[in-house]
Amino acid sequence: MKVIGLTGGIGSGKSTAAQFLRSLGAAVIDLDKVGHEILKKKSGVFNKVLSIFGDTILAADGEIDRAKLGKMVFGNPEALKQLNNITHPAIDQRVDKAIRERTRRGDKVIFLEAAAMLEAGRSWQADEIWVVAAPEAAVVERIKNRPDYTEEIARTRLKSQMTNEERLKKADVAIMNNGTLEELKQKVETEWQKLQGRL
Repeated sequence: MKVIGLTGGIGSGKSTAAQFLRSLGAAVIDLDKVGHEILKKKSGVFNKVLSIFGDTILAADGEIDRAKLGKMVFGNPEALKQLNNITHPAIDQRVDKAIRERTRRGDKVIFLEAAAMLEAGRSWQADEIWVVAAPEAAVVERIKNRPDYTEEIARTRLKSQMTNEERLKKADVAIMNNGTLEELKQKVETEWQKLQGRL
């Protein structure tokens, strides 16, 4: 089983690349979704997070509001470290279980879609790192129209992340998303075919 980390900054097209990979038959685990699941009330993580960050992070339904939690840890390395120390072990357990299940099914490769894999120093989880990168101007255009985003917020988020150059230095495979959706699809398909050769 080969494990591949699929990463990229906000608005890079990483999630779109993951969709294309799924359509090609790839197994993809979205670590953002796993992170969302482990914060649910029924999880053991919920109470630990609440004990540190308080009930101001709760939404009206009593679940953790990830946007509120995000604002609390955004730009606060110590708070982010505390959150990661709680959530990462739980996420790792889920990932290990999924990898074992996929191995039993006979899958040869599994992608871990993870936005902050490199920032969090988690590249050891993968045998290869695939980075999706896009020019800053294109990224800002993509994300400034998202709910709760403005151009200023978009640029602030970009500044808080690794640069494309930093990510690409760590990439085994670089996918430049600097064209159309169809061109991105073609690039993903090309890398998928090369991967089949390596397998």
